[in-house]
Amino acid sequence: METEVLDAIGSAIAGCNSREAAELARKAVDTGLDPLRVFEAMTAAMTEVGRRFEVGECWLPDLVGAADAMQAATPILDDEIKRKGVARQSLGTVVAGTVQGDIHTIGIQMVCTLLVGAGFTVYNLGISVAPEDFVAAVREHEANILAMSALLTVSAREQEKVIELLKAQGMRESVKVMVGGGAITEDFATRIGADGYEPSAVGAVALAHHFAGQQQDAGQTSSGGPIGSRP
Repeated sequence: METEVLDAIGSAIAGCNSREAAELARKAVDTGLDPLRVFEAMTAAMTEVGRRFEVGECWLPDLVGAADAMQAATPILDDEIKRKGVARQSLGTVVAGTVQGDIHTIGIQMVCTLLVGAGFTVYNLGISVAPEDFVAAVREHEANILAMSALLTVSAREQEKVIELLKAQGMRESVKVMVGGGAITEDFATRIGADGYEPSAVGAVALAHHFAGQQQDAGQTSSGGPIGSRP
């Protein structure tokens, strides 16, 4: 029974079936399956979709659809995890969002879903997030990674404002800043003082893994990581 449910929910994620993924997550909870095991099965499926996208075996709609399916099932499992008082092991805490003046959602949602699937604790602040709100969230959640997206050229400079505000409040040394979005280039990321730049959602997860590994090796967060690095 357990194997069947785990295989089925993995197939629902890979098949971009949000309704079925949510129904199977509910079935798993109702039948007493370990929610952490179910989440691991979902994560494995999402990781495989990400790998296939990276090598050109599937397309952006497949990645978005799989992310949507995982998002549909995740709250059901999270509620059960909280009810049981267990905790998922986290690689790190990420605050993410689209900068002020930009209302594009798909990119940052995909990044957040993939980061959750990869084992990070993620707080998605949504769209058009003010610099003060980014910084407040980093402080509140003690985040060690901040991920910002900007699709519009006119809003790209908001990323620099956030970095400057982190510096002004003495918080820049405690968080790695990764940026991306259609309006962002590696050169721009370097000029505004970001730690990393990634143009793709899959690459953003790899960069977050790189930063998490740096922090674990050092025992603390250090500033000035490589732009656009891969683990």
